[in-house]
Amino acid sequence: MSDADVRGVVVGHGDMPQGLVDAVRHIAGDVADDLIAISNAGKGPLELTADLNEAAGSGPVIVFTDLRSGSCGIAAAYSCKDRERRAVVCGVNLPMLLDFVFHRSMPVHELAARVVEKGRAAIQATPAADS
Repeated sequence: MSDADVRGVVVGHGDMPQGLVDAVRHIAGDVADDLIAISNAGKGPLELTADLNEAAGSGPVIVFTDLRSGSCGIAAAYSCKDRERRAVVCGVNLPMLLDFVFHRSMPVHELAARVVEKGRAAIQATPAADS
């Protein structure tokens, strides 16, 4: 990872963040080394915010959360008050994280918009609802 690459932090309930990060590493390999998982287990918003700030470092970062509300979403919002270098993406899923790890050299806000679209596009019903 270069200093300009965007770091990713996945924060969520229980073991979900580590499960998603493990899946990305299994599929993508070494390119996912700078994707960090943080669970809210046993933590309130202030502890989560401190953990997020530590994991984010000083460079650009996208914090991926499972839910927009609750302790994870609140902590992500507080952690990402520096809107120049940080962004929050809510509703994290595996396809968006996979796209993220392969495009981390993009500017943080362009990358955030890109992964949101990739995540939305991956949500489908089978068979298609319009069939």
